Amino acid sequence: MVITISRQYGAGGSDVGRRVADALGWSLVDNELIERVAARAGLTPDEVAEREERVPTFVERLARTLALASPQLFPPGPAAGAAVDDLSEARLVRITEKVVSELAAQGRVVLVGRAAPVVLGRQDNAMHVKLVAPKLVRIHLASERFGIDPDVAQRILEETDDMRARYHREYYGRDWADPLNYDMILNTARLGMDGAAGVIVGRARELGWS
Repeated sequence: MVITISRQYGAGGSDVGRRVADALGWSLVDNELIERVAARAGLTPDEVAEREERVPTFVERLARTLALASPQLFPPGPAAGAAVDDLSEARLVRITEKVVSELAAQGRVVLVGRAAPVVLGRQDNAMHVKLVAPKLVRIHLASERFGIDPDVAQRILEETDDMRARYHREYYGRDWADPLNYDMILNTARLGMDGAAGVIVGRARELGWS
C-alpha cells in the first residue's frame, strides 16, 4: 500500500504528506530521501553535504550518495566523483526510479514527488494524489514561508513547475497537468492542509488501509 503525492510548487505537498503519514501511522518519504540514501551508504547527511561544493539539484545529490551506496550502478572511472559527474540525466532518472520502487515495496509509505505516480503506475494498492492551488495563493505562501520577495517566489514557482512538467514529458511522455493521471486532485487553498489530508486519509481507510 502506497500513497503518492504530486504537487504544484507551494501547494503544500510536504505539509499534507506529513499529516497523512501521521494519521495512518505510515512512513513519509519526502526531501529526507537523501538522508535515507546517506544512511544506506554509511554516511551522515553532513558528510554527504561536505562532499559538495555548491547547492546541488536533487538528482545530483541522489547520484553522489548512490555512487557510494551502490557502486555497481555506476561506470568505472578514475574516481567516484568523476563517474558521477559523467552520468547523464536519463541514467540518474533510472536510478531515482529504482530508489522509489524499493521504498514503495516496503509498503505503508507516503511518497512526495519524484514522479512516483508514473514509476508506480502499475502497482496495485497505490493511490495517486495531486495537490493544486491558485498561483497567487502559492506565491504568497512561498514568500511567507521562505521569507523571500513575492517576485522571487513567483520566479521559483514558475521554474519549478516548468521543470516538473518537462521531467514528466521528456522521460515518460506524460502530461503532468492531466487530471486523468491521478486518482484525486485536491485544491489546498479551498480545503486547507488538514482538509486535504483528511480526504486522503478517509479514502485510505475506506480501502481498508488504516
